[in-house]
Amino acid sequence: MSVWAAHPPGPSLAGIEGELVSVRIAIEPRYLEELLEALAEVSFPINPEIHHGRPTEVDFPAYETRLGEMRKILGRHDFDDTCIIEVTRMVDRIRG
Repeated sequence: MSVWAAHPPGPSLAGIEGELVSVRIAIEPRYLEELLEALAEVSFPINPEIHHGRPTEVDFPAYETRLGEMRKILGRHDFDDTCIIEVTRMVDRIRG
């Protein structure tokens, strides 16, 4: 699993659980169903936006403090080498 995160200084959308970030997971289409089943195990709600293609991308917002749990679950489902995770500050994502 490859993870990329950028957190330059500036305004943020932060709450009690930390900063709100945008998570994008790129995966081969054949693994999409397994990925969604793994994400269903996290303790916070995920409402994914799915972009079909090669690779298929799954986008959703999450609080930064919850990313460790998500990565642990994905690792337990052997997504270590089959997906790329990109984490971007939600403020930066909104700005485009």
